[in-house]
Amino acid sequence: MEQPLLELEGVSAAYGSVVVLRGVSLNVRRGEVVALLGANGAGKTTLIKSILNLVRVTSGRITFNGHSLRGMKADRIHALGIGVIPEGKRLFPKMTVLENLRMGAHLVRDEKVIQERIEEAMERFPRLRERAHQLAGTMSGGEQSMLAIARGLMSRPQLLLMDEPSFGLAPVLVDRIFEVVADINREGTTVLLVEQNAWQSLQVAHRGYVLQKGEVIMSGTAEDLRENTEVQRAYLLA
Repeated sequence: MEQPLLELEGVSAAYGSVVVLRGVSLNVRRGEVVALLGANGAGKTTLIKSILNLVRVTSGRITFNGHSLRGMKADRIHALGIGVIPEGKRLFPKMTVLENLRMGAHLVRDEKVIQERIEEAMERFPRLRERAHQLAGTMSGGEQSMLAIARGLMSRPQLLLMDEPSFGLAPVLVDRIFEVVADINREGTTVLLVEQNAWQSLQVAHRGYVLQKGEVIMSGTAEDLRENTEVQRAYLLA
């Protein structure tokens, strides 16, 4: 069987003396969308930060494409092929749409390639073309979400970590975000999708894990999790 693209084995992580993740094991295989579900405070964002070495990992193993990520600097992890759309979007508010997109391609040296990727981003999100010279901080929440995803794709990551991409959006925009997740996966990008929106996450995911109080309490195919009565009860899927 092919080695997972991303694998966490027995990962624990802490902020100071406060342990947030406890022995988490999960994997993401190339070509998948894997959903990581859990309530607020379950440790989902900490897991993303653990992968990126932005929080103290106290035990366990994290590997990506055969490389150990523990102790590796975040910029090196990005260069290996991991992109991230962080919680809260984290755009550069005083930069324009175009400038934000260019920041997403900071590892690309070929100007022609950068221009091609900007054009692809604007084809995917026509609103960004209309807002190309607008400051990101003055855009609507939905437009900022589009820009955050487009910027995250500018580096052509093998694996895209998406942390609560639908948070705070109107329902019609939430639908669009999940359509985009499915689209980019069909185009070849592997996705680890961290979401509270369990129902729609499990519509686009192949598999999923449920995180509770820093521990994986359940995993399975998306269909298995959708039909699981505990998941239905906890995440209002029924």
